[in-house]
Amino acid sequence: MMNGVTRQETGTVVLGLRANWQQFTLLVVVNAFVGAMVGLERTVVPLIAESDFGLASKSIALSFLISFGIVKALANLLAGRLSDRLGRKRILVAGWLIGLPVPLLIIAAPSWGWIVFANVLLGVNQGLCWSTTVIMKIDLVGPKQRGLAMGLNEFAGYVAVSLSALLTGYLAATYGLRPAPFIPGIAFAILGLLLSALFVQETHSHARHEAQNQPRRAGRKQPANEQTNPLSFAEILLLTSWKDRALFAASQAGMVNNLNDGMVWGLLPLFLSGKGLPIDQVGIIAAAYPGVWGLSQLITGALSDRWGRKPLITVGMWVQAIGIGLFVVGQGFGAWLGGAVLLGIGTALVYPTLLAAVSDVAHPEWRASAVGVYRLWRDGGYAIGALLAGLLADSLGIPFAIAVIGGLTFLSGVVVAGVMYETLPARRK
Repeated sequence: MMNGVTRQETGTVVLGLRANWQQFTLLVVVNAFVGAMVGLERTVVPLIAESDFGLASKSIALSFLISFGIVKALANLLAGRLSDRLGRKRILVAGWLIGLPVPLLIIAAPSWGWIVFANVLLGVNQGLCWSTTVIMKIDLVGPKQRGLAMGLNEFAGYVAVSLSALLTGYLAATYGLRPAPFIPGIAFAILGLLLSALFVQETHSHARHEAQNQPRRAGRKQPANEQTNPLSFAEILLLTSWKDRALFAASQAGMVNNLNDGMVWGLLPLFLSGKGLPIDQVGIIAAAYPGVWGLSQLITGALSDRWGRKPLITVGMWVQAIGIGLFVVGQGFGAWLGGAVLLGIGTALVYPTLLAAVSDVAHPEWRASAVGVYRLWRDGGYAIGALLAGLLADSLGIPFAIAVIGGLTFLSGVVVAGVMYETLPARRK
């Protein structure tokens, strides 16, 4: 151990944040562009559904988010598996190539179907690019500082989501809903592709090094990262989804987290505009949530390396539920902004910590696949949340839909508290 950097004896590969800071920083920048792409839609697209295409049904208006969630979930699964087989960089570059047409399609869309198709491509872009940047950072840092690494990754992504949402809200208020808010997306996609293709280096060898140097002991059920035989993909799917208690708890918490994020993304702009807020104030609230979420992860990711994963995930889900509740019981810009801030803090406690927990449990040989399965469940929450929120809003009203999502978020925290074991190696018993 030298200056906090773990050196491995084999070859020239060195694991650790400090040893790999240049590539790590580059991947942080790349993930910022990934986040900026999805931030283009956080404020404006739900409003386009009503103003440009006259969609009164909330279920139909949220169809763009349902398509995004389904495709992104499947792309996560594919990215994890292909990253183990083909390497990380190829998948990252492919994701950017698929994302290039997205802003152009939204700008030119003559019908709502074009918006839905653009979100299919955006889902593939987000699934492939965000998954591989996560996996590559985990590869680089090795077994130390996973929480910090995930905090930095998610900080970059969601601060970019926030700034992009704020920018699109300003552009929409000043120049209209189209095309101005989506023109920056063209630059985001081109820059992300060029950085990934020309400067990002493959990290699969780092994962192989970690696997070769990780002790493996037979005869114990837990943790799953000590499995002595190679696992098939079906076994990894079952282990991550159900058989391992910590991985199951993480998968369901991730799904519910993005279920409520899908509700906030799809319904909140409609809810706030329906309450009479101007577009610029809607944009501020829409940006505050991912902004607080992103900035707070600089702290929460590192805290999970000290305090453990389980307490941060449990408390984070409950803080999210309180923040969601403020949208229902609160009145006015200040109360709703407070709800967005609490929701951002709660999500910051949960988001990087879940990724770190999955990485704690999964063996390096199949970790990318396990991350892909976790992200399948997590981002499937977008589709479930959009569908559930849309149906409830159409039948019982938007406030009722928001309240139900808040209740599910609280129950998810109860599941984590009751089921999950601590995964942080220093605290694992």
